[in-house]
Amino acid sequence: MLTETTDNTIRTDRLWKVGIIAVLLAILFREELSRLLERWTSDPRESHGFLIPGFSLYFIYQVRHQLAQTLGRSSLWGLFFIVVSLTGYFAFFYLGWYYPRQIMMIATLGVVILFLGGGKILRFAWLPVVFLIFAIPLPARLYFQITMPMREMASEVAAVVLSALPNVDCSALGVVIHGMHGGEVLHLNVAEACSGMRLLMAFLALGVAMAYLEYRPALHRIILLCSTIPIAMFCNMIRVVITGMIYMYIGPEWAKGDVHALLGLVMLVVAFALYGLLAWIMSNIVVEEETAEVLVVNASASSIEGKERV
Repeated sequence: MLTETTDNTIRTDRLWKVGIIAVLLAILFREELSRLLERWTSDPRESHGFLIPGFSLYFIYQVRHQLAQTLGRSSLWGLFFIVVSLTGYFAFFYLGWYYPRQIMMIATLGVVILFLGGGKILRFAWLPVVFLIFAIPLPARLYFQITMPMREMASEVAAVVLSALPNVDCSALGVVIHGMHGGEVLHLNVAEACSGMRLLMAFLALGVAMAYLEYRPALHRIILLCSTIPIAMFCNMIRVVITGMIYMYIGPEWAKGDVHALLGLVMLVVAFALYGLLAWIMSNIVVEEETAEVLVVNASASSIEGKERV
């Protein structure tokens, strides 16, 4: 009974410390947090940012027992890195560089954990902290540099697929698909929304979450993480092809607006299904050598034990 009271007291003290530090960090980075909330609310491409902190808290909840049993100690290295991260933050603040400032905000959270709990606590908390990076919007220039090649690739693949349809002749020029269908001229622009970047970011976050939450061999986790990129790009190409077919066979007005947005959601479901299928295949068909050896040893031991009983 005394042990339980002591454990509860320790947990209560930790919760108080976490609460106080969270308030102090929120006050310090209030401008960055306000900017993020505004971006998540106003930009549909970044609306997934509301979900990321929830995932991080759930990751912490998953290891709550390990955290309760771990006695962390303050680390002087953590104090050193706090000074470094805050110096970097205020330097970027002075320069007006928003993205590095937000990255330094997350880095500060990580080194504060290192300072208070040491490496033992950070061993359980590092991924929930790093996962918060998915909530930070990429700079506009970097976003454009990444999405432009993805848009061009989607337009080229869609042009080839659409040309295989009867009475259709298409070619891609940059991000625009030009062609003819039944004597009518076709001009389909692969918009920024069709770049697949939104699907890719959401999928990368999902891949990290599934690889972390579900126990798997290390190789399986790496494969799942790497598969998020080709699956997202494949689904986006399907989306562009279907949009082109809607444009030709139903009407241009149906290839944009709410229908276009709904098609993006459908592709997200398809991507999740493909990802789940890959995870199921690796869980039920692909067997690691070490796992197979353990199964053989267990089977042999059970056989010998059965013979001895007879």
